[in-house]
Amino acid sequence: MTTKPAHVIAAYLAVIAIWSTTPLAIKWSGVGADFMFPLLMRMSLGLILCAGLLIVLRISLPLHRAAIRAYFAAGVGIGGAMTLVYWGAADISSGLIAVLFGLVPVFTGFIAALMGQEARLSITKISGIAIAIMGLIIIFGAGTHITPAAIPAFLAVLAAVVVQSASLVWVKRVGADIPPLALTTGALAVVVMCLLPAWWMLFGQVPQWTQLAVFSTLYLGIFGSVIGFTLYFYVTQQLAAGQVALITLVTPVTALLLGLWLNHENVPSQIWLGTACILIGLILHQRQGTPVLK
Repeated sequence: MTTKPAHVIAAYLAVIAIWSTTPLAIKWSGVGADFMFPLLMRMSLGLILCAGLLIVLRISLPLHRAAIRAYFAAGVGIGGAMTLVYWGAADISSGLIAVLFGLVPVFTGFIAALMGQEARLSITKISGIAIAIMGLIIIFGAGTHITPAAIPAFLAVLAAVVVQSASLVWVKRVGADIPPLALTTGALAVVVMCLLPAWWMLFGQVPQWTQLAVFSTLYLGIFGSVIGFTLYFYVTQQLAAGQVALITLVTPVTALLLGLWLNHENVPSQIWLGTACILIGLILHQRQGTPVLK
C-alpha cells in the first residue's frame, strides 16, 4: 500500500471513512416494514447523480460485452448485499452489521483462491480464517444479546457478506477496463431496474418518512453510493482483491464506536471479543505463507 500513489491511498482512506458511517445511516434511514423504499431512493438518487457527473465530466458509458458483464457483476453485489442488509438492519445493531462485514476479506480470499485468481491458501491464511470464524461463533453465541427474533437478520447480513465478496471477485475476473464512475453508474442502473419492480410488487406505497430518515438517505445516496462506490471501484482496479477487502479491517471497530456514541447501542463484551478475533484472523489471513490449498 505504501508504494501506491497518494491519490490511491486517499481514495482508500475515504472508503474506510464512508463505510464506517453507512451502517448507522442505514439504521437511521429505516421506515418501518418497507425496508426496500429507503434503499430504492438511495440507489435512484445515486444513479441520477452519477449520470449527471458522466455528462458534466464527459465520460462515456461503455456498452460493450465486457462492460455490461461488469455492470451486472457489480450490480448483483450492490443490490443483493444491500437488500439483505436493509432487511436485517431493523433487528441488529449497526455495529454488528459492520463487524459481520469485517469477514469480507476472508470470504473474498477464499473465493478468489477457489477461482484461481489469487495465491493459494497457506497455513497462515487458513489459521486466519479459523480464528475469524471463531470470532463469528463468539458473537453468535452471545446468547441473550442476539435474540431468537434477530437470528434471521443476523444470517441475512452474513449472506450479504458472501454476496459482496463474490461480487468483488467477479468484477475483478471480468477485468473490464472502464472508468470507475461509469462502472458505478452501470451497476446502480442494474440495481434500480431490479429494485423498482420488486418494491412495487411487494409494497407499492410510499411510506411516511422521518426527518432523520430523509437526511440519512440523502447521505447514503451521495456519499454511500456515488462517492463511496466510485472510490471503491477505483481502488478495486488499482489494488488486489485482498487489499481492497482489508478496508473492513478498520470499519468494524469504528462503526461499533459510532453506534455506541451516536445511537446508544449496547455493545456487550462478547461482541468486542468476537470482533478482536475477527481482526486478528484478518491480519493472519493477509500474511504470506506456504500454500497448502488451491
